[in-house]
Amino acid sequence: MTTSNELISEKAATGIEGLDDILSGGLSRGHLFLLEGEPGTGKTTVALQFLQAGAKNGETSLYITLSETERELRQGAKSHGWDLVDAINIFELTPPENLLDADHQQSLLYSSDLELGEATKQIFEVVERVKPTRVVIDSLSEIRLLAQSSLRYRRQILAIKHYFVRYDATVLLLDDLTTESLDKTVHSVAHGVIRLEELTPAYGAERRRVRVMKYRGQKYRGGFHDFTILEDGVHVFPRLVAAEHRSGYLRQTLSSAIPELDALLGGGIETGSSSLILGPAGTGKSLISMIFATAAVARGEKAALFIFDEELGLLFERMKNMGIDLQALQATGNLLIEQVDAAELSPGEFSHRVRRCVDDGGIKTVVIDSINGYQAAMPEENALILHMHELLLYLNRRGAATFMTVAQHGLVGDMQAPVDITYLADTVILLRYFEALGKVRRAVSIIKKRTGSHESTIREYRIGSQGMTIGEPLEAFQGVLRGVPTYLGVGSPLLKDDVP
Repeated sequence: MTTSNELISEKAATGIEGLDDILSGGLSRGHLFLLEGEPGTGKTTVALQFLQAGAKNGETSLYITLSETERELRQGAKSHGWDLVDAINIFELTPPENLLDADHQQSLLYSSDLELGEATKQIFEVVERVKPTRVVIDSLSEIRLLAQSSLRYRRQILAIKHYFVRYDATVLLLDDLTTESLDKTVHSVAHGVIRLEELTPAYGAERRRVRVMKYRGQKYRGGFHDFTILEDGVHVFPRLVAAEHRSGYLRQTLSSAIPELDALLGGGIETGSSSLILGPAGTGKSLISMIFATAAVARGEKAALFIFDEELGLLFERMKNMGIDLQALQATGNLLIEQVDAAELSPGEFSHRVRRCVDDGGIKTVVIDSINGYQAAMPEENALILHMHELLLYLNRRGAATFMTVAQHGLVGDMQAPVDITYLADTVILLRYFEALGKVRRAVSIIKKRTGSHESTIREYRIGSQGMTIGEPLEAFQGVLRGVPTYLGVGSPLLKDDVP
């Protein structure tokens, strides 16, 4: 036997996984909800997925349209691969031929009064006939225009609300915000309000986001959440909240398989920590991150590379010339490589992809190359830092080792990074160019490691066909990090193969 409390807590799923997550399961049954957004934001697509989710559960679904024709609705559904013939009842409130019928045009009375009453009557009649449990009314703009005054409009919405309560139907009202956008009449009447927004950046695809503005008696995930409209419908990516994810894991020290690099790092990198590889272009930031990823695969673990800046074919060829065959590792299934287009992918969708890899794929090593590309997906630096904070904290709590690269401006001397996230990372690996004995050389040092001790020395390294070779500490030089060091000792501590 079902109790009244169980009925109250029962939810009508929207059929959109991410949106149901934000709404804590879906829409409360037997209530009226408002879905608002400007034209093109995806209201109709969300509404159709909501009705189809009900039809799959054996519920009766009804779509009442005042703006689009039934033919337009079915054509729009077909573009997503949906056949609405058996799934959803569609009622076109004002057929186009009636608009041209002289018998329906009033001359002595206000036509809006009669049309509003007739529209309401038709809505109630079709509901009596179909007896739906899920209803969509599209859109409120037409009802608002027919009502003409705010008072009549509010009375009409209240009448619709109380009418549907008798049928215990879950109602979704669509509003395209084309008339009286400041009118909050339905906001006060509705049980919940969901807003869809579309943003157009200076370059790249449009960005869409959803926000739950109100949900009576229900805890929900607040703030903005990115979403996209694809061929198979709407996909919502709930904002990542790291505090919701806690899991126990065994803290281990991961080796890079290069003894000198491990010595610099005090033994290696710990699981559940994040590492930032910082340096100018061409110093080998990507290579170091790949070294840790390949070492993870060699241990039998899984790793994921998210490449923002480089075309994959060029990356494969470049790494192969250094002794790392990424394609062969990818073929084993233990190395996932994704090309990320910053102009097309929103930050929320990227976080969702990373989370899926870690949760579903069992991946324990994550490489983000680079943060410069990630910043292009989110021009607002403050928001970028908040996104990175939540993503890194989440990955740490899942026991993953994360490696990020940041390209600094300049080549030698004082250099600046486009965004400072050094305080977020647990370990910071600094790469530099310096001049010595008539050659441009490279140096590596560890300037921060929260999880343990590390060498305070600076070591030279070389990149060749065998990958990375790291030398002894540069104890005989002063000013290496400035780019033009002074030789203080006797003999040369530089890598012998580089000495003329």
